[in-house]
Amino acid sequence: MAKQIVCIGDSNTWGYDPRGFGGGRYPAAVRWAARLDSQPGWVIHNLGENGREIPHSAFALHLLERQLDALAPFDGICLMLGSNDLLCGASPAAAAAHMEDLLDRLRAYGAPLLLIAPPRFCPGTWVTEEGLIDASARLAALYRTLAQDRAVAFADAGEWDIPLAFDGVHFTEEGHVKFAERVQAAFAQAFGT
Repeated sequence: MAKQIVCIGDSNTWGYDPRGFGGGRYPAAVRWAARLDSQPGWVIHNLGENGREIPHSAFALHLLERQLDALAPFDGICLMLGSNDLLCGASPAAAAAHMEDLLDRLRAYGAPLLLIAPPRFCPGTWVTEEGLIDASARLAALYRTLAQDRAVAFADAGEWDIPLAFDGVHFTEEGHVKFAERVQAAFAQAFGT
């Protein structure tokens, strides 16, 4: 029976195409979550949202919980957030603290959790400071420690060499295809097959 997995993410989970005026979306055949959904054994519920930061305000947490309650029961939760927090000026430590609180809240759903550190930023139109690239690398290290401390499955997409677009943040079409291939193994390990 197919595993029902909820993917909580930002524009890279939603499938944002930075080439489009005003921000379009890659076709389903390109988007990593849709590619995984098309594989036998997985049903992917894509809760990616453009601009989504790690939910930490009462309002943002309430909205996320309503989304999750509408999908329950499910077999696992995948989280890949933090990039927008850094882009909006949060420190890696602050983002990791918000993620820690979120992981603790999500335990209430009783489903296995997979925390994915987003790919590192690279120089581009959205990433003009070396500090942002360094911050994305530090976030990954903090997430790794957090996952170990919380006994949560972890994957570091920064080690997957995901091609990013001209903005230094968003996946290219090739990036989505490669991410889908790599994340499938992380899903199998975290959620079983």
